[in-house]
Amino acid sequence: MDLLEKIKAKQAVVGIIGLGYVGLPLVLRFCEVGFKVLGFDTDASKVERLNRGESYIKHIPSSRLAALLTPREGAGHFAATHDLGRLGEPDVLIICVPTPLTSKREPDLRYVEQTTRQIAACLRPGQMVSLESTTYPGTTAELLLPILGQKHRVGEEVYLVFSPEREDPGNPTFQVNTIPKVVGGVTPACLAHGVALYSQVIDRVIPVSSTQAAEMSKLLENIYRAVNIALVNELKMLCLRMGVDIFEVIEASRTKPFGFQAFYPGPGLGGHCIPIDPFYLTWKAREYDFSTRFIELAGDINSNMPYFVVQQVARALSDHHRALNGAKILILGVAYKKDVDDNRESPALKIMDLLKQEGAEVSYNDPHIPRCAGMRHYPHFDLVSTPLDERTLKEADLVLLVTDHSAYDYAWIASQARLIVDTRNAFKGIEGKHIYPA
Repeated sequence: MDLLEKIKAKQAVVGIIGLGYVGLPLVLRFCEVGFKVLGFDTDASKVERLNRGESYIKHIPSSRLAALLTPREGAGHFAATHDLGRLGEPDVLIICVPTPLTSKREPDLRYVEQTTRQIAACLRPGQMVSLESTTYPGTTAELLLPILGQKHRVGEEVYLVFSPEREDPGNPTFQVNTIPKVVGGVTPACLAHGVALYSQVIDRVIPVSSTQAAEMSKLLENIYRAVNIALVNELKMLCLRMGVDIFEVIEASRTKPFGFQAFYPGPGLGGHCIPIDPFYLTWKAREYDFSTRFIELAGDINSNMPYFVVQQVARALSDHHRALNGAKILILGVAYKKDVDDNRESPALKIMDLLKQEGAEVSYNDPHIPRCAGMRHYPHFDLVSTPLDERTLKEADLVLLVTDHSAYDYAWIASQARLIVDTRNAFKGIEGKHIYPA
C-alpha cells in the first residue's frame, strides 16, 4: 500500500513534532477520526504528562487526551516521545515548532532547521513532511527542500508541503476541523498528498499553486490584523486627546453592513503570531530591495502601546497626587488575550517591566496564569498571581486592567479599587471619576 492509499484508508501513522498550542489540537483531531498518532517534543516533562493523559493547555481537557491513550479497534491512538530517533516511524510528519524573532527582529528558524535535519537523518521513502510553523515565503523550498532532498527524490520518493496553522485558542466558534486549511506543495504530487491528508481531518481544504503562496497567505492574514489593530490603536490615542470615545465610534461604524470590519484597540499586541509574523515578511522583502512600510509603521505603533499605557498610569496617579515611583500597581490579566492561559508576547509583560523600571511595586492577578516566570524576554520575572480580594484591591494605589477576562466582576472591582486604568473598555457603563481609559 503506497502513502496515498494509506492516508485515504487512515492507515498512515501521523507524527506531530511540537506538542503545544498548535500541535496538541492536531493530535486530538487526527486521533478522533481514526489515525494512530505519535507525538514528538523535546520537553521530557511534557511528554511524561501527556503519556499520563494530562493536558497542560486550559482549553484542552485531560479527559480528551486520556481517552486516546488506550488502543481501541477502529479508533485513533496517541503516544508521545522525546526520542527524535523515532522520526522514521510515522508515515507523515507535521512540524509545529516555534518560529520566533531574534533580538534584531530577524527570523529565527533554528528550531525549523534543527527539526528538518533530524527528520532527514531518519527519512525513508514513502514519508511526507508538512511544515505548519509560520515563516517567510520561500522557507519550504529554500530551507527544507535542499535538506530533505539530499538522499530522496522529493515528489517521487518523499513528499513536502506547507500548510499554515490557523489555531485560535479559546475561540468556541471554530475548531480544528471547521477552520479551512490552505495547502501548498513543492510539486503536484506533493500537493496531492497534502490535500489527501488534510481532507481526512478538515472540512474544507484550499490547495494553492506553491508552498510560497501558502506561506504568504498566512502572513497576509496576520499582517491584516496587525495593521488594522495599529490603526485603531492610533485612533484611540487621538480620540482620548479629543475627548471622544473610540469604542462608541467603532460600534457606530460597525453598523455599516459592508466595507467595514471592527477591530478594537488595546494595550499592545500579544500571542505567538501577530507581534512576530509580519516581520518575517519585512526581513524577506529586503532581498527584493523592497520596504514594507505599512508593516513597519504598524509594528512601531503596536509596540509603543505599552509605553502609552504606562504614561496613562502615571497621569492617573498624578491627578490623585501620587507618584508612579513607589506606587503599588495591581495588574489584572497577563494573558495575551481574554480567557486563555497563554502569556507569550503579552503586552502585560512589557507594561510590568516598564512600571518596575519607573520604581513601581507591581503585582498581578490572572485566574488562568497562576505563575509568571521564565519568560524569554523577561527571564527575571518570577511572580505568582495574587488573590483578587477586597484587601488586595484596597491596598493597591492603582488597578490596571490589561486583559479583560470573563471571570472578573468589574462592578465589584470598581467598588473596591481606589483608582483604575482600563485598557479594554471593560468598565464601560460603570460610573466613577476614578476610572481612566487607556
